[in-house]
Amino acid sequence: RATLAALGVSRERALPAFATKPFSEKEAPRLGPEVGEDAPRVALFADTFGRFQEPSIPRAALAVLTAAGARVEVPAYRCCGRTYLSKGYLPQATRLAHRLVETYAPLARQGVAIVGLEPSCILTLRDEIPRLVQTEDARAVAAAAVTFEEWCETHADRLAALDWAAPADALVHGHCHQKALSTMAASHACLGAAGLAVSETKAGCCGVAGAFGYEAEHYDVSMAIAEDRLAPAVRAAPQAVVVAAGTSCREQIEHTTGRRALHPAEALAARLR
Repeated sequence: RATLAALGVSRERALPAFATKPFSEKEAPRLGPEVGEDAPRVALFADTFGRFQEPSIPRAALAVLTAAGARVEVPAYRCCGRTYLSKGYLPQATRLAHRLVETYAPLARQGVAIVGLEPSCILTLRDEIPRLVQTEDARAVAAAAVTFEEWCETHADRLAALDWAAPADALVHGHCHQKALSTMAASHACLGAAGLAVSETKAGCCGVAGAFGYEAEHYDVSMAIAEDRLAPAVRAAPQAVVVAAGTSCREQIEHTTGRRALHPAEALAARLR
């Protein structure tokens, strides 16, 4: 901690832990003949955060997607380059983008939906990667990339047909990327299909925004942003399931309120009977 402080990391922050059992593409189910050929095909984009820090999220997504009758595969690990982009390292991000496009383009051209869990990562496929890799393959990948919530909204009929736990309340905080490049309506549809009554925190940014909230020089500003609306909204809803798609958002909610927010995939998986 002292070394990190010397590098500018706030002493007040507990850094995210690495999982002892990371998520692996080998965990994707082996599909038998009982899964129909007309089932929607999904390539689950298991991002760096989900694989190595919060593997419960891609595992929950697998449970929900397969329960909904999707044919799910998990391609080899590829980083989207988001962290390089956030600090301006374009050559490194471009190199990763090329590798990712090579892996996912064949699937995208077959009409397979690329379903992502971390908004910043999957929306990088849709927004920045076609600018870094200006090819038809990159554009095909961008067109196939959807958030988990968007996929659920499209297939809400499949979700509604599943056996869910009794109705409950959910308080949702939207990630900034999610609100800028997707829609919160998808979150409402996704959670609503599982019997959750959704309300939003009405907050803007959580205040972490990648490395920003961990840097000592920004810590006070980060906390002020959280205490503006986000943290009070969470404290005011003690009975609700707190849901946030972004890893930074979940870290901030736990840091300021002591409550663990669930990713939408975790919220749905926990309600499957």
